[in-house]
Amino acid sequence: MNDGTATLPWLVVRQDDNGNRYRVGRYATRAEAQGIADSLDARGHKQLYWVERIGRNATSAD
Repeated sequence: MNDGTATLPWLVVRQDDNGNRYRVGRYATRAEAQGIADSLDARGHKQLYWVERIGRNATSAD
């Protein structure tokens, strides 16, 4: 696998007021991704931010 999913399996996603979803970034650990999502969410905008795992083990905790 050479597409980066093995090394950066955690994704931060943003959903805007109209329901459009955008990839914010990819991260090596869930903690790193969650920290980014939390800091963006703390800005007080109406967008939603969450963390998803991509790749084969999408249900893994970290």
